Amino acid sequence: MNYKITPIRSDFLIKVRESGIDDQNQPVVTQVAMGGEPCRDVLRRANVGEALILASYCPFAKPGPYKEYGAVFVLANQVNELVNYDKFPLPTNSANDYFGDSFVLRAYDEHESIYAARLVTPANVEQIIVELFQQASVKFIIARYVAYGCYSLRLDRKTA
Repeated sequence: MNYKITPIRSDFLIKVRESGIDDQNQPVVTQVAMGGEPCRDVLRRANVGEALILASYCPFAKPGPYKEYGAVFVLANQVNELVNYDKFPLPTNSANDYFGDSFVLRAYDEHESIYAARLVTPANVEQIIVELFQQASVKFIIARYVAYGCYSLRLDRKTA
């Protein structure tokens, strides 16, 4: 693979878990999982009864018209789950699958402006990721859920 999944920022996780404040400096919402909420920190769906934090998150570093904040779920307590950041979390017909039948990939340039966007499926996502990263202008890709448009994960080029 020519990319790696960039974990949700550790400073964000510390801030929401310890201070209860999100990226927009507003209080987080704590709740008990109904089951199926997409947990960005472990790249899986929540199990019924897990303690969750719902907070606003920003995966961008630069100001500009495409800088977005969005709601994300993370586990309220840090866990020691193994998360594979070298492989896109394709569905496996498990109740905890992170992605479903379709999602969106948005490619961004060095100015964090959208370079391209594609609706993808598990069958073509790897091909589309390769095609997008073949474009020299593409610095990173963000995956989003289709229905709500929520941030799912960020892919960055692997460095040698």
